[in-house]
Amino acid sequence: MPSEAAAPQLDVDQILADPGVRIVVCCGAGGVGKTTTAAALALRAAEQHGRRTVVLTIDPARRLAQSLGLTELDNTPRQVKGIDVEASGGELHAMMLDMKRTFDDVVLQHTDPTKAQEIFANPFYQAMSSTFAGTQEYMAMEKLGQLHARGEWDLIVVDTPPSRSALDFLDAPARLSRFLDGRMLRLLLAPARSGGRSMFSLVTASFGMFSKVVQKVLGAQLLTDLSGFVAALDSMFGGFRQRAEQTYRILQARETAFLLVAAPEPDAVREAAYFAGRLHSERMPLAGLVLNRVHEPTVPALDAEACLAAAQRLAEAGGHDGTVDVLRAHAALVQQAQREQRVAARFTEAFPQVPAVSVTAQPADVHDVDGLRTIGAAISRP
Repeated sequence: MPSEAAAPQLDVDQILADPGVRIVVCCGAGGVGKTTTAAALALRAAEQHGRRTVVLTIDPARRLAQSLGLTELDNTPRQVKGIDVEASGGELHAMMLDMKRTFDDVVLQHTDPTKAQEIFANPFYQAMSSTFAGTQEYMAMEKLGQLHARGEWDLIVVDTPPSRSALDFLDAPARLSRFLDGRMLRLLLAPARSGGRSMFSLVTASFGMFSKVVQKVLGAQLLTDLSGFVAALDSMFGGFRQRAEQTYRILQARETAFLLVAAPEPDAVREAAYFAGRLHSERMPLAGLVLNRVHEPTVPALDAEACLAAAQRLAEAGGHDGTVDVLRAHAALVQQAQREQRVAARFTEAFPQVPAVSVTAQPADVHDVDGLRTIGAAISRP
C-alpha cells in the first residue's frame, strides 16, 4: 500500500493467541480466498497457539475439506489429523453448515417427537428448510450459537458466504423478527388460535375477496401447507428470535473479531469498504483487513519506465531477447503492483484506523495443509 494511505499493521497472531477472542468471522466478496484464509487461521491457531479450534464454512465449495485432507465435511465437527500440535497441545476440527440438518436439529430440540414428525412431513417445511431465501443465513446463526454455547472450543473460525450474503448473516435476527410480527403470519396463525376452525372459513369471513386472491395466487394446497407449518412452529418462534438475538449480541461482543478478506481489485475492495461501514454502524468489532493475492516486484527499486526504456534499447541492438523479455515482465509486474496499491488505498483512505496486512499472491492454488501453513505464516508475518 502506498505510504500516503498506509494502514496500521494487522497482528493476526495477537488475535489468534488471545484467550479473550473466541470467534473470528472471515467475510468479504466471493473469489478472494476467504475460505482458504479461514482454514489457514484455524490451522495456525491450533498449531502455533495451542487452541482447540473449529472452523465452520458456510460456503458449499469443497475446497476446505480438500485442503485439510478430509474426504468430506458435514454438519458435525470432524477432527483434522496429521497436523503439528504435539508441542502446542491444540486441536483442529472442521465442519460445513447443512442448513436443513441444522433446522431439523432445532425442531427436535424444542418440540416433542410427535410434533417434530408433523413438522418434518409438512411440504412447506421441506421446501423452506432446504431452499427458502434467508434460511441458510439464519441457520448459520443457529449453528454458531450452538457451537458457542457448548463451550468446547477455544476458538471458532467462521467462513461466511460472499459479503452481500454475509450481510444477510448479520441481518438474520431482524428479518426473523419482521417475519414473526408480520400481518400475514398473524393471519395464518389465526385458525390454530381460534380453536381449529378452517383456514379458509376464517379468512373468507374476515377478508372476503382478499382470501380469494391469495388462494388464487398461491393455490389452496400451498396455503393449507403454509398454515399448518406456521401453526406447528408457533410455539417455537419465540425461541428462534431469542437465540438469534443472543447470537447477534455475541457478534457485537469483544470476544468476536471480524476480519475482512479482499483482493486488490475494485469490486472486492468496494465490498470490503461497504462491509466495514456496516460493521461500524452495528457496533461490531472489526479487527482488520487481509488483502490477498498482492503482487510485489522482486526488485522494487527498479521502476517500470527504466525497464521499458532499457528493453527498447536492447531490442534495437538485437541479440538480447531473453533479457528484453525479463525487463518487460518486470515492468508489467511493477505496473500491476502500482495499480493494486491505488485500489487498496481506497479502503485505507476511507478507514485509516483499520489495521491491514497484505499477502503475496501464491504461485499455485492451496490444496493441502502445507499450503495452509504458508498462507497462515504470510498473514501473520510481523
